[in-house]
Amino acid sequence: MKKGYKALLEEANAVIETVPVDQALRLHGDDGVVFVDLRDPREIQREGRIPGSFSCPRGMLEFWIDPDSPYAKPVFQEPKRFLFYCASGWRSALAARTAQEMGLEKVAHVGGGFTAWKNGGGAVEVPEPKKG
Repeated sequence: MKKGYKALLEEANAVIETVPVDQALRLHGDDGVVFVDLRDPREIQREGRIPGSFSCPRGMLEFWIDPDSPYAKPVFQEPKRFLFYCASGWRSALAARTAQEMGLEKVAHVGGGFTAWKNGGGAVEVPEPKKG
């Protein structure tokens, strides 16, 4: 049976932890927490990012999490809590579910995403413009 994105989001949200933005703001700066930005690099360049966040484009997530992948990133092997975010919380909800299914234990996503973070008064870091 065909499922649309709304059904996939509903299923994901039923099994993952959603961290409200006010709680995410309090967790920012905690050494045991890694904020993972799933947005496209162009979105980050245009909108900024949560300071200190780790950029992992959504299309690379599975490859970067799996320690057996030639693209594995060591950060995902650390015993930390991972808070995923995207622009509005849709991609991050689906990514959090996928990460859980892959065995990442302490994973959640920021409800409302980067938009909620900014609207909640969260710090924003604007990357240096690309030269060229």
